[in-house]
Amino acid sequence: MGNLHLLLIAAVAILAATAALPANAAVADIVTPAFFNGIKNQAPNSCAGKNFYTREAFLQAANAYPNFGNRGSLPGSKREIAAFFAHVTHETGSTTYCDPSQYPCAPGKKYYGRGPLQLTWNYNYAVCGRANNFNGVGDPDVVARDPVLAWKTALWFWMTNVRPVLPQGFGATIRKINGIECNGGNAPAVRARVSYYNSYCQKFGIQPEANTSC
Repeated sequence: MGNLHLLLIAAVAILAATAALPANAAVADIVTPAFFNGIKNQAPNSCAGKNFYTREAFLQAANAYPNFGNRGSLPGSKREIAAFFAHVTHETGSTTYCDPSQYPCAPGKKYYGRGPLQLTWNYNYAVCGRANNFNGVGDPDVVARDPVLAWKTALWFWMTNVRPVLPQGFGATIRKINGIECNGGNAPAVRARVSYYNSYCQKFGIQPEANTSC
């Protein structure tokens, strides 16, 4: 009985260890080429960003955010990655988006949505630029020229603004990214985001948690 008890303890320890995730090695294991290309192939061939956004650039950018996709358990980490890419798949988007009351705007520059999560407004470009070592106010177009930087802006916005509400469910992430869609503001857009999320959770072999809609 003593040996059996020790074996059971060892088995539990092994299961606990395998349920936990190392930092960013797991992101590459979850975001496989097949998964990434499955998302990219949803875009028509005429889409300019289809070849701009690559898995290699995403993984390189993710190295700068080692906590991304590391929720302490495999299901939790997969849900975060599924939520992130659900929003990435849906986001598209032009206007100046300048609010000089907080940060100055460079002459002739526009701070419209760029990157996988559509970074907008001069103040976001300014703060994100400081965090990722680029001149967000003076040269916002660099986000559209550098695919690694483009992914970094998306991960910066996610980690800074969206990830804190992730425990509240996917619906809370919709509200954080584009709250005007919620409460009937744009029901088709909400349904699209939720559909992507549910689909990616299914691909990862996990169940979505509660509160998927806003």
